[in-house]
Amino acid sequence: MQITFTRAGFWRGVHRAFPLAAGLAPFGFVTGLVTAHHGLSLLDCVLMNAFVYTGAAQLVALANWTHPAPIVAAAFAAFVVNSRFALMGPVLAPWLDGLGLAGRYANLAVLVDHAWAISVTDIRLGGRDAALLAGLSLPVWAGWQISTTAGFLLARTLNLPPHHPIFFGALAAFLALLVPLWRGRADILPWLVAGFMAALTVQFLPHTSWYILIGALSGCLAGAVMDRRNSTVHG
Repeated sequence: MQITFTRAGFWRGVHRAFPLAAGLAPFGFVTGLVTAHHGLSLLDCVLMNAFVYTGAAQLVALANWTHPAPIVAAAFAAFVVNSRFALMGPVLAPWLDGLGLAGRYANLAVLVDHAWAISVTDIRLGGRDAALLAGLSLPVWAGWQISTTAGFLLARTLNLPPHHPIFFGALAAFLALLVPLWRGRADILPWLVAGFMAALTVQFLPHTSWYILIGALSGCLAGAVMDRRNSTVHG
């Protein structure tokens, strides 16, 4: 499949990215609030959100933040949470393989779950314009910087209770990812396996992030087994 990278594809991604950036704004706002709560500076907040750029891992690391900072523990938590990208990246190979080395790593640097989900859907439909991924990712990255900075700056004037509805924004953003990925009843079993294994891991390894990686790997394994069985039956 010949891959293209066009201006039209980029702007198509930009137009679709604005709702994603708006949907992630509560997540970013909460991340900024938590960052300020743990005593980090505005410069720390800006640099972390610009270069680490992974809300789930940031919140996991900040949840266990102390002084002095637990560097090894925070790095390990981020590694576990971000291991999902090792599973997500290869799915984009049809597009990434068609780009140069610089373009490939530039896209991966700003890759986020929501842009990935829409791009995967486009690939499944036969899309060949890899500029869509960049158009999706860059506005979401910019929106993340704005919302996290706003959360940090307003942290001193807000005193939200732990169960305030705004803290549901992070979970809601991840649940929304399931919508464009749904392909029908064939997805039910892998999703159930992933959810069950994640819930089981939480019971045996509470206060850790292993449930994300174990749930993802279990769901992928269940999906692979189903696909192999179906190809054998129809082959």
